[in-house]
Amino acid sequence: MSHVQQKTSKKEIKKSRTINVYVLLLIVLLVATVFTHIIPAGEYARIDFNGREIVDSDSFKYVDKSPASFFDFFKAIHSGMVSAADIIFFVLIIGGAFGVLTATGTIETLMVVVSRKLANKEKWLIPVMMLFFALGGSLMGMSEETLVYIPILIPLAIALGFDVLTGAAIVLIGASIGFTTAIMNPFTVGIAQGIAGLPIFSGMMYRIILFILMYVIAVGFVYRHAMKVKRERSLGYFADYQTIGLEKIIDSNIVLEKKHKLVLGYFLFNFVVLVIGVIKFQWYITEIASLFILSGIIMGILGKLSSDQIVQSFMNGAAGLITGALVIGVSRATLIVLEQGHIIDTILYHTSSALQHVPPVFSSAGMFILQSFIHFVVPSGSGQAALTMPIMAPLADLLGVTRQTAVLSFSMADGIGNIIFPTSGYFMAALSLAKIPWSRWAKWVWPLILVQYGIGIISVIIAQILKYGPY
Repeated sequence: MSHVQQKTSKKEIKKSRTINVYVLLLIVLLVATVFTHIIPAGEYARIDFNGREIVDSDSFKYVDKSPASFFDFFKAIHSGMVSAADIIFFVLIIGGAFGVLTATGTIETLMVVVSRKLANKEKWLIPVMMLFFALGGSLMGMSEETLVYIPILIPLAIALGFDVLTGAAIVLIGASIGFTTAIMNPFTVGIAQGIAGLPIFSGMMYRIILFILMYVIAVGFVYRHAMKVKRERSLGYFADYQTIGLEKIIDSNIVLEKKHKLVLGYFLFNFVVLVIGVIKFQWYITEIASLFILSGIIMGILGKLSSDQIVQSFMNGAAGLITGALVIGVSRATLIVLEQGHIIDTILYHTSSALQHVPPVFSSAGMFILQSFIHFVVPSGSGQAALTMPIMAPLADLLGVTRQTAVLSFSMADGIGNIIFPTSGYFMAALSLAKIPWSRWAKWVWPLILVQYGIGIISVIIAQILKYGPY
């Protein structure tokens, strides 16, 4: 993609109107502060169980109130940043490594080469390209990074007889599948499992099965629409879309050079090492972050970047995730206030008491529904994990729901909401780039969203029945 195209994309992204996530989080923080003055303080005792700390369900007692003051509201923001520092820097480091990967041009070149090969094979465009973005979302947490590919996929889709919705859906729905199933997404399931005290990336096989199921259904939905449009153009949506033409993709002489193949090969090898590390050696955030620092350096060398370029690319990649990283800190601020006000355990006590007669399978479905509503307010996956998992993990213990199921409830709700909620900055920016009104997109995609929410509820119920774990 040319420098001019990149500048145009950035301008389009800036034009998108969304509800500022920091404003929403500060409102949540304010509500939490007020609650410390209203809700009675209480606490559970924590006990050690098989090497992990859990709530003693019979130990709840009320304690003296300690409501947050006006100044505590502001102090909590800094305290939240400090408390979540390990996760914040984890996100920034992985973003930096991906920044180096992006700077080598490997992913962009691979994208153009694959698009060119599929230019005259329209039946393969949708399943192949959606798999590309789904794997990117599920393994690398690709979201904002996929925006630059919308100006490539839409003209390609139109030239092959499809429409704007098809081109945008390949990117948006594809990446959403990855976030929903989150096989090894370090920004969502990685953080959530870490907070819940679970081994990082554990329970992978069940998520792989869900990935295949969600992928097949999503591809079928988009493919069916695309074929209808191809048969009858009047059924499609064609915006006044001006961007690079198909001929520039087909006629380009861009090829995967040796350096690109080396970078791609090492990148895949890196994930093999990562899987072995987390499964065999129980790697945690520090080890994974260290691996990505090393990987960023090696990919930069293989991509023939100078030392200055490697450092600058790493910094650019980290800078691109600073908003999401700070969201984690602000989200944690709410927990700081709730903890200092000693009302988290009170909330857990009354919630668990209200649900004590509800079978755990239905409690797990309730967790999924609750996470879906929270995702509207906190569209950042990592921010939502930082906000909800410290509460959901002990709540799961009290309700007899496995913590792994609680994490699954979070990741499924997070991924589905990414392509429907107007509070998501990345999603609204994508629609702006594609020149698709939110109402037009929502009207088209809602049947798929309903199916995905149905799968989400069923999947967490089945997970609880199977005692999806390790715990």
